[in-house]
Amino acid sequence: MSTAAPGPPLWLLCELTYRCPLHCVFCSNPTDFAAHGAELGTEAWLEVLRQARALGAVQLGLSGGEPLLRADLETLVGEAHRLGFYVNLITSGIGLDEARLLALKAAGLDHIQLSFQDSTRELNDFLSSTRTFELKSRIAALIKQADLPMVLNVVLHRLNIDHVEAILEMAERMGAEYVELANTQFYGWAWHNREHLMPTRAQVERAEAVTRRFRERQTRPMRIFYVVPDYFERRPKACMNGLGSIFLTITPDGIALPCHAARQLPGLDFPSVQAMSLREIWYASEAFGRYRGNAWMKEPCRSCPERTRDFGGCRCQAFLITGDAREADPVCELSPYHDRVLAAVARAESRAAHPAHGHISPAVPATSAVQASAATSEARPLVFRSPEASRILARR
Repeated sequence: MSTAAPGPPLWLLCELTYRCPLHCVFCSNPTDFAAHGAELGTEAWLEVLRQARALGAVQLGLSGGEPLLRADLETLVGEAHRLGFYVNLITSGIGLDEARLLALKAAGLDHIQLSFQDSTRELNDFLSSTRTFELKSRIAALIKQADLPMVLNVVLHRLNIDHVEAILEMAERMGAEYVELANTQFYGWAWHNREHLMPTRAQVERAEAVTRRFRERQTRPMRIFYVVPDYFERRPKACMNGLGSIFLTITPDGIALPCHAARQLPGLDFPSVQAMSLREIWYASEAFGRYRGNAWMKEPCRSCPERTRDFGGCRCQAFLITGDAREADPVCELSPYHDRVLAAVARAESRAAHPAHGHISPAVPATSAVQASAATSEARPLVFRSPEASRILARR
C-alpha cells in the first residue's frame, strides 16, 4: 500500500442498477452482472451521497445500467442537489418523458449525458438490439426544450467509426453543447466482443482528421471530445489519474471500486458500503490502497520518468492482456507485452482486408451467440448484453 495520504474522492459514480433496456455489445458493465446481488435501497443510496459529500466529493454521475429504471431517481437527485453536488445523469434516454424530465430538473439535475449508438437508425438499433433511435432523437429535443446542458455520447468502434462526420452533424442539429466521441475501451462486454469492434489504424486516423476539420468549420460553439483508442497509442493514459486518487464508484449492490471496471482485478477484497463507511473504504481499505502511488510498480514502470504522470496506465487493461495487474499497461511501447496489443491491431487490419473473416450475424440472439462461441475469437459471433448471456459468461 502507498504511504502517501490520498486526497478526497472528487468524482463519485453511482451505478444505481445493472438493469437496462438496451443490449449494447460494448457495455462497460461486467459480463457477469447478473450474478451480483440485490440493488441498494433508497436510504442506502442517500447515505452514500451524504458520506461522499462529507469526504469532499463534488461531481456526481448517476448511471447504470439505465438509472431511469429507478423509481427513486428524483429523490436521489434532490438530495444530491441539496448536498451541493454537480449532478449528471448518464442515460440512454429510455424511460424519460417530458413530465419526468421536468421533475428531475426541478429536483436539481444539472446535466444530461445522452447516448446514441450511431447517426443512422439501422446501426443504432442493431448495436443496442432495440428500436430506439427515433425515441432517443425525441428525448434529445426534450432535453433542449428543458434548457438543460446535454452531452451527446457515442462509443466508436470498427462498425461506426467511419460515420464520425454524420454523428457530429447530428449532434450539431440536436443542439448538443458537448459531444464525446469515445473510442471503445476494451473492458466488460467490449472485451468479449473485441475482435468485432477493434478498428483499423486507417479508420482511427480518418476519424481524427474528420473531427479536426469539423472543429475548424463548425457554425456554433460545441465542444468535441475525441477519446483516442488506447491500442493505437505509444504511451498509456493516466487512467483515473491513478487508482484510488480522485474517482470512487459504487456498484448497484454497494461494492466500492476505484474505477468502474476494477471488480475483475484479482486478489482484492472490495469493501461494501453496507459493511464499512466511505471514509474507511477510501482511506484505510487495502483494495483502494493497493495501486496508489508507485511502490507497487514492476519494471519498466518502476524506473520510468513518466510513472508520476501516467501511473503505469490502466490496471484492468494490464490484467486482461497479461494476466498480471502489476504489469505496465501493454499499450505502452516499453511493455514486454506490447506485441499483444500490436497483434490485436494487426488482426483488425487483416479482417478489414478479408471481411468474410469478421462475419457478423445480427440474427443471432445473445444467448445463442454465447453458446455458439467457437474456440477462435474470429469465429465467435457478437454477443449482445443480456441477463441470459451474462449468466452463461459467468459460468465460464
